[in-house]
Amino acid sequence: METHGPTPRIRRTQRIALALLVLSGVVNYIDRATLAVDNPLIRDELGLSVGDMGVLLSAFLWAYAFTQLPVGALVDRLGPRHMLALGLGLWSLAQAAGGLVTSFTQFFAARIVLGLGEAPQFPTAARVSRDWFNPRDRGTATGIWNCSSTLGTVISVPLLTFLMLVVGWRWMILVMGLLGIAVAVLAYIIYRNPSEVALTEAERTHLTEGDTTGEMARLTLGEWKRLFAYRTTWGMLLGFFGTIYILWIYASWLPAYLQMERHMSIARTGWVAAVPFVFSVLGSLLGGRIADVLARRGMRPIDSRKWPMAISLAGTGVFTALAAWSANDMLAIGCISVAMFLCYVSTATGWALVSVAAPANCTASLGAMQNFGGYLGGALAPATTGLIAESTGSFTPALLVGAGLALVCAVAYATIIQDPIPAAELDAQGVMAPAEYQRRPGPGRSA
Repeated sequence: METHGPTPRIRRTQRIALALLVLSGVVNYIDRATLAVDNPLIRDELGLSVGDMGVLLSAFLWAYAFTQLPVGALVDRLGPRHMLALGLGLWSLAQAAGGLVTSFTQFFAARIVLGLGEAPQFPTAARVSRDWFNPRDRGTATGIWNCSSTLGTVISVPLLTFLMLVVGWRWMILVMGLLGIAVAVLAYIIYRNPSEVALTEAERTHLTEGDTTGEMARLTLGEWKRLFAYRTTWGMLLGFFGTIYILWIYASWLPAYLQMERHMSIARTGWVAAVPFVFSVLGSLLGGRIADVLARRGMRPIDSRKWPMAISLAGTGVFTALAAWSANDMLAIGCISVAMFLCYVSTATGWALVSVAAPANCTASLGAMQNFGGYLGGALAPATTGLIAESTGSFTPALLVGAGLALVCAVAYATIIQDPIPAAELDAQGVMAPAEYQRRPGPGRSA
């Protein structure tokens, strides 16, 4: 039972941290959406095919996916403050460069660097949740910063459509790059890691009370590698593959799908495509809250995240299939909205699991491994969807492929994940913080 409440300083730090994570996450997802929104104009000006655009959309995602693994370890070693600002600055420069390209090759290179820069965002956010929130509050905190991705998408379609129609697609991209650089400077000035704050013993106790994984003094390469020996790691990796695959079908192709398959105008697409992402915001907030409520009612923290994630991911697949088969445009949008609502319940609870599934100094690393699996799926989704649509003349088969993957990955997630990863086993060298570990014993069981 929790005996220490958050002090005013802790509450203030939590509010600042969440505000920065939401702001940077919104910019992150607006930047990702630029290519999806200006897809038709770029194809016309640069003479690219639908398949070429699928490759460009995937270029960012492949770079983002494979950068996850080293980035997670860097966040755990260097701390969120430096990695958040560095990532923001790099991806914003790459975004601005995208507004100056004149060829497919240049655009491809800019998208690669964009992926490298955006990679630290969510592993950093997971570490911030672990650093500044008690275990019983981490789900809600995760749901808040996780909804930045949907807020960014909701804002991006009408905002970017407006900018594109007013100043052209090149200036649209340049403006977003400059905005990101400003946010990077702000984040570095305002945010502080716990090690940079003189916390009291009561504050430390509040932040760690209820942890069941134990603690290590510092993450080493050997301990990072040993994370791959646990079935929990692989279950998280596989489950997120399905979640992000289906998310990126919608994130990269929804505007084009509405124009090409549903024959909507660019202006109408600007607001219709935003509707499902409004539901996504609600899904993210509800998913995080559900995890905390279940944990407070006695469910094991890992189970309070695992089951909502698996069930919502399966539901995402079902409603995606219904959208694909629907002949009515409004019914299809309704099904896509429900699918996106459930998809973001799954992402919120998936990220909330990261904060209770391993020792604190592995939080960003485990989150990055999960995100690596997710964005292998995310990297495949745009190109696969584009190629299927181009070869069949319809997006329906591509949506059904995504629905099937979601169902398979939901089953894998539910059956593979069992127990959290304890420091007592992970830290084979015995390099733990003794006082901290005594206060927070791990379950002593391999996953």
